[in-house]
Amino acid sequence: MSKLILVRHGQSEWNLANRFTGWWDVDLTDQGVAEARAAGQLLREKRLMPTVAYTSLQTRAIKTLHLALEACDRLWIPETKDWRLNERHYGGLTGLDKQQTREKHGEEQVHIWRRSFDVPPPDIEEGSEFDLSGDPRYAGIPVPRTESLKLTIERVLPYWESDILPRLSSGETVIISAHGNSLRALVKHLSGISDEEITGLEIPTGQPIVYEFGDNLRPAKERYYLKDA
Repeated sequence: MSKLILVRHGQSEWNLANRFTGWWDVDLTDQGVAEARAAGQLLREKRLMPTVAYTSLQTRAIKTLHLALEACDRLWIPETKDWRLNERHYGGLTGLDKQQTREKHGEEQVHIWRRSFDVPPPDIEEGSEFDLSGDPRYAGIPVPRTESLKLTIERVLPYWESDILPRLSSGETVIISAHGNSLRALVKHLSGISDEEITGLEIPTGQPIVYEFGDNLRPAKERYYLKDA
């Protein structure tokens, strides 16, 4: 039976600072490093050994993957980085303090931007200090100006179908180190969660989530947190 391990990156510097991050590249905090290592130690303790890895192009997810794999002695497995596993793009909210944004635009409006399924934040301004159109890691990639969860799903799922699912079909144990919204996109698809319900799903940092797959390449049972196994 093939298995899928989903890990949201450990706490980032902007998680701690309560700022909208999205595609902006920030590092892990000391707590985030500890969470990533603890995830790998849990994989080792539970004898759930990844055989192939996927992550985004963002430092916090890449470092989380490497720290977790090091902790379970799996740094040597094949690894693929792809922008389609990046966090949702928060557009013009990128870099803003979340509480100050609530005070400026109102709690209800910020809640809609953060948690609605298909309403994106305002576009990021061209030439903004957080505009990534000139970042070399995204050369030739259509960097979005903003994204809703719906738009995030529209880039994550085709990549899942074309690149990751075939690895599961061959019996691999796949680990994906990514972000709150790119992982919500996968969980929504795999667990059949509705558009309305997915807006309330929280994915904690550094806690491996596991799916076990049957012969039909569908989850054989509902997802579970590895710590509860």
